[in-house]
Amino acid sequence: MAELVYPPVVLAAKTMFRVLDNRLRIDGTEHIPRTGGAVIACNHVSYLDFIFCGMGAQPAKRLVRFMAKREIFADRIAGPLMRGMHHIPVDRTAGRASYDEAVERLRAGQVVGVFPEATISRSFTVKPIKSGAVRMAAEAGVPVVPMALWGTQRLWTKGRPRTLTKRHVPVLIRAGEPFRLGADDDPEVLAKDLRQRMSALLERLQAEYPEQPSSAEDRWWLPAHLGGTAPTPEEAADLDS
Repeated sequence: MAELVYPPVVLAAKTMFRVLDNRLRIDGTEHIPRTGGAVIACNHVSYLDFIFCGMGAQPAKRLVRFMAKREIFADRIAGPLMRGMHHIPVDRTAGRASYDEAVERLRAGQVVGVFPEATISRSFTVKPIKSGAVRMAAEAGVPVVPMALWGTQRLWTKGRPRTLTKRHVPVLIRAGEPFRLGADDDPEVLAKDLRQRMSALLERLQAEYPEQPSSAEDRWWLPAHLGGTAPTPEEAADLDS
């Protein structure tokens, strides 16, 4: 398919990162297949995660097709970009069509990006995840690559004002070791395994993050178990219910 939109969008994002001096660090890209289909399963702490998750595949020279709610495709500005980058619209009330399209894309050798938590995690930990990512990978016969992001929540997350022009914010991205699924594997068991892999990557990034909150008021972007004021996973689940 023609790539008339995606490369300019990537270039614009890289330019923005340089202008804002976002200290972007990408690790583990050797785990992303250079050819063939793959599912990238990433944690979700920000409205901007699709940009940074996509950047995580750039060193492997792969363009990631994200599954995103169809309402974004209806937006006057975002819609043409999403369609131009050949992302996959998801109708949450009838998701079979988007699932089938994702499997078809994977079989055609594309990389499909999924946020298996489905919504942003207010607790900044990995929420219980859905099994769709592992099921589509199994059906298409491709590997799953777990990925984690940290720092993006400081730019724009649920319940906080946007700070898209905030400068010098470090953003860490790490891809983990891919794994394949056997025909007899239980998708629910593998989804739990995927969550553990994503959590381990996230915890490592949190431990390596080069900054700490500058004040008590700034502790909002740290999870509660690290001394932050973000909701606990239980409190976050109540807020989302």
